[in-house]
Amino acid sequence: MRFTLIDKVIELTPGSKIVALKNLSLAEEYLADHFPGFPVMPGVFMLEAMTQASAWLIRASEDFANSQVTLKEARNVKYANFVEPGQQLIVTAEIIGQDECTTKLKAQGMVGDVQTVSARLVLERYNLAADDPTKEVTDGVVRHKMRELFALLWRPQAVATG
Repeated sequence: MRFTLIDKVIELTPGSKIVALKNLSLAEEYLADHFPGFPVMPGVFMLEAMTQASAWLIRASEDFANSQVTLKEARNVKYANFVEPGQQLIVTAEIIGQDECTTKLKAQGMVGDVQTVSARLVLERYNLAADDPTKEVTDGVVRHKMRELFALLWRPQAVATG
């Protein structure tokens, strides 16, 4: 099962920083069980929202060169507050280091001026064809689908001239 936990990218500086948002609605299927009578976004979903925003930053920074961008490590994860239905989680992720196959980021989630979660993340980037050349077509399809989805999430405003 896959949850999309980013609704919109509101700021993007490739190679550096992304700001994205998740509008938490009572219609979120998992809120029925987490917790009955006191629905809140699960902590693991807050972490996943930071991971997804970080992955979009990486993809956009390298022009979708890799089909796979996955969480390798989450360090210093700190949960500070709940995210409730009707609230907007603003996720910020900044690249702090990178090598050939991993990217290190610092990420946080905020509701208004209140921090709800923070972490240091390490994401791994790769193509399936690196281990199995027959997967080259799959890599291409995945990269294409990721570009399509990103086009829905990131719609930069045209700069007015004149």
